[in-house]
Amino acid sequence: MASPDKDLEPVLDKDGVRLTVDDVIATVTLTNPAKRNAQSPALWRALTQAGRSLPGSVRVVVLRAEGQSFSAGLDRQAFTPEGFDGEPSFIDLARGSDAELDATIAEYQEAFTWWRRSDLVSIAAVQGHAIGAGFQLALACDLRVVADDVQFAMRETSLGLVPDLTGTHPLVSLVGYARALEICATGRFVLAEEAERTGLANLAVPAAQLDDAVRDLTAALLAAPRDAVIETKALLRGAQERSYEDQRTAERASQARRLRDLAGVGD
Repeated sequence: MASPDKDLEPVLDKDGVRLTVDDVIATVTLTNPAKRNAQSPALWRALTQAGRSLPGSVRVVVLRAEGQSFSAGLDRQAFTPEGFDGEPSFIDLARGSDAELDATIAEYQEAFTWWRRSDLVSIAAVQGHAIGAGFQLALACDLRVVADDVQFAMRETSLGLVPDLTGTHPLVSLVGYARALEICATGRFVLAEEAERTGLANLAVPAAQLDDAVRDLTAALLAAPRDAVIETKALLRGAQERSYEDQRTAERASQARRLRDLAGVGD
């Protein structure tokens, strides 16, 4: 993929992650195509830092990746006895206490949690392999636009592990329990046509059109007033937990706020 942020000064550029900001649009790019953007604790910390570095003006965050693969998942070096330089190996982590292991995984998860913040909309532009942690990173975003060569797979279960980087909740929400179980338990590939048909992808396009499709979607999102998008996002995010009647109440309260704001009338 061509880099849409190549002329912008990076706000952050470290450990395989680059953040650039162009007014109301931020772009987070995975920048290690030689390793198919395989993930590591250092990359996760950089993603967390990127989220914390966003200016308040940002309305849309685009997540993209250099090279032919979005992300091939966790770097297998994590499973070697030596692990990564300066990092405890996963074998060492497994030998720690339950509290230590829980705290470490929670820290890793922070890289995947901020994409659904109420004050912004995030879009993952996904091409090629998005496996394991790569799949979960795409699932962390609000929306996904995929190239026709995309290959999603959740391989953790096949390795004797479970998906633990926040991907299970959005996966079930998007495709339902039965299909989510089948995808995770078999570790099979989900290709572009199925991804679009089942709701994993909002849109599937030829690879050469991926950047243009993301730009078009971004422009459409920015066409609506920011506060209305924020209120709508909050309504939709909470709909799964609310009853029908509670959702009606939430709609009325949100609309009252919007009408008062538009009329310049305080609460």
